[in-house]
Amino acid sequence: MSKFYARRRLSILGALTALIASVAVLNGPTASAALPTPVSAATARSYLASLTVATENRTGYNRDLFPTWITISGTCNTREYILKRDGSNVVTDSACAATSGSWYSPYDGATWTAASDLDIDHLVPLAEAWDSGASAWTTAQRQAFANDVTRPQLLAVTDNVNQSKGDQDPATWMPSLTSYRCTYVRAWVQVKYYYGLSVDSAEKTALTNYLANC
Repeated sequence: MSKFYARRRLSILGALTALIASVAVLNGPTASAALPTPVSAATARSYLASLTVATENRTGYNRDLFPTWITISGTCNTREYILKRDGSNVVTDSACAATSGSWYSPYDGATWTAASDLDIDHLVPLAEAWDSGASAWTTAQRQAFANDVTRPQLLAVTDNVNQSKGDQDPATWMPSLTSYRCTYVRAWVQVKYYYGLSVDSAEKTALTNYLANC
């Protein structure tokens, strides 16, 4: 083989290697959550400034006032829809239940291969929504909120992490994975703004501080 063809072959191999590497970077983790991209930090700051600040009131709250999970597509209910959206190589049965796949939880950085290890988190918790305005909604409005797959409101995460979060807002709970916190607060503000929900003073202070670093 001549030196020209040897160099040409090495050049082609180098280009292929670079292409493979770039595809890997673009694809990211093999099991990454697919939360709808929240608004920018600048937009979130603008939204936050316009939100009403009010004391929260949980009187009358009952989770059953937020019907979940509803049929989203075909045989898939909301939970199954999000598991398919957020996982990689997800295989489902005829009832849309995930039988295999891989899921990356952006709250704690853990990867799971069993759907039973995942909860679908309401990023703005149902009780938090009730406290900040949803108590005045109709059942249909609360159902729409609890099953919203369009806004950045539902996300597959590690079950015990979701349970430890409970109904807390960013003043008392944030994802342990600090690299995800900017995404989290941008999504939080977007959801509250879209649904016309209020914030309490501690919540607004926390959101303001986190957004300042985005």
